[in-house]
Amino acid sequence: MLAPTKHRFSVKEYYRMAETGVLKPDARVELLNGEIIDMSPIGPFHGGVVKRLIDLFTQASKGRWWVCVQDPVHLDDHSEPEPDLMLLKRDPGSYTSRHPEPEDVYLLVEVSDASLATDREEKLPIYSRAGIAEVWIVNLVDLTVEVYREPHFTGYGSKTILRAGDQARPQAFPDAVVDVAELLKR
Repeated sequence: MLAPTKHRFSVKEYYRMAETGVLKPDARVELLNGEIIDMSPIGPFHGGVVKRLIDLFTQASKGRWWVCVQDPVHLDDHSEPEPDLMLLKRDPGSYTSRHPEPEDVYLLVEVSDASLATDREEKLPIYSRAGIAEVWIVNLVDLTVEVYREPHFTGYGSKTILRAGDQARPQAFPDAVVDVAELLKR
């Protein structure tokens, strides 16, 4: 007897489900490893931290990158997550004919409270396999910023945990300083 297997959806099938109404227009879902995953609701603390990051990175960009919020990133044929924030290379077409891909991403940020386990155990390995150069998990549970760099197929080679009193700096733009205590204050 054959063991049951999961059906993995492709990005193309995922979009077709949205087009035909199988996925409702307001559905908060994303595609990870071919599985459609429900996203957690965004609470006030989570939303406020994202707004702080938007403000800080927009002011610091000086036209060097785009700040994208909860937009898809196309990782492969079976994964197109929607991280909380990304710093992207500027694109002449403004990404109107395609979603950003790993080589377009300077920094990817997940703000995590209820989604912490999913972000660490499911999304982080997908991001590393895809070659996302730098991922931050803003951990609202422990009030830390986890910085992951040096992606490879089995994970990230470098992990740093920053707390109040520390500063986070994107590797590509070390002048864009994030004060961890300021970011995570309530």
